[in-house]
Amino acid sequence: MSWAQKLETLDRRIIFIFIFLAVLIPMLFPIGLPIVPGNESQAFYDTIAELKAGDTVYLAADYDPGSLPELQPMLEAAIRQLCEKDVKIVVGSLWPAAPPLVNRALSAIAVDEFKKEPGVDFVNLGFKEGREVVMNQLGQNIHDVYPVDNAGNDVSSMPIMRNVHNYEDMKLLVNVSAGYPGTKEWVQQVRSRYNIPIVAGCTAVSAPEYYPYFQSGQLSGLLGGLAGAAEYEKLVGGPGGAAKKMDAQSLGHVVMIIFIVLGNIVYFVRRNEGATA
Repeated sequence: MSWAQKLETLDRRIIFIFIFLAVLIPMLFPIGLPIVPGNESQAFYDTIAELKAGDTVYLAADYDPGSLPELQPMLEAAIRQLCEKDVKIVVGSLWPAAPPLVNRALSAIAVDEFKKEPGVDFVNLGFKEGREVVMNQLGQNIHDVYPVDNAGNDVSSMPIMRNVHNYEDMKLLVNVSAGYPGTKEWVQQVRSRYNIPIVAGCTAVSAPEYYPYFQSGQLSGLLGGLAGAAEYEKLVGGPGGAAKKMDAQSLGHVVMIIFIVLGNIVYFVRRNEGATA
């Protein structure tokens, strides 16, 4: 049996093993493939870098565990950069599964890493149903929309919220979005109406839809998928899982390309063997 015949009859489970190892090994032993931030990721970072200590931002966390691998690294890196800038963080969610994911990031980064105090340096207002209606109501009075935070604490009594009533009291809106309601609706309902800058992080499948928003200036920065998260992590300089996942994704793609090339080579070799038989 020729080498081409052997490859042609190769057990597909062997291919699956190669793909499995290509994904697993970089997760355990990161390769450290080079990451070059794009213009969109750089703009996202630069917009936050321009904030001053004591400024307040609204962090709209609109995703669920299904998008956690792509979006949680963005959220964590954004919280890390905001804490480094000593910026006050007000978090709200239009997706019901988002608040626990936010709490995880705030606890690990804001509290444990930067020793920030809940209610003073940050607050997780939690989930609120209403979609675009909530977006517009936040421009009127946040205290009416969120009388208590995610833990049931009185919002009006919190030092962080005493002088924060609507978008006019905040310098930036940071959105991490997995779909609807999310980035598109924040741009449509809030960006021009309340004149607050917006930076957004979204899933890779959604990113092409939002690039025109960045090019037109309606978004001041954009992170697209795992690649955008890894680029932003590099700019922030803190620890993160997106870079390791990018190593695994890249090596997995390389292995798949190798097998595709081999498959085509085998096809042409076997065709020539049949023609000469």
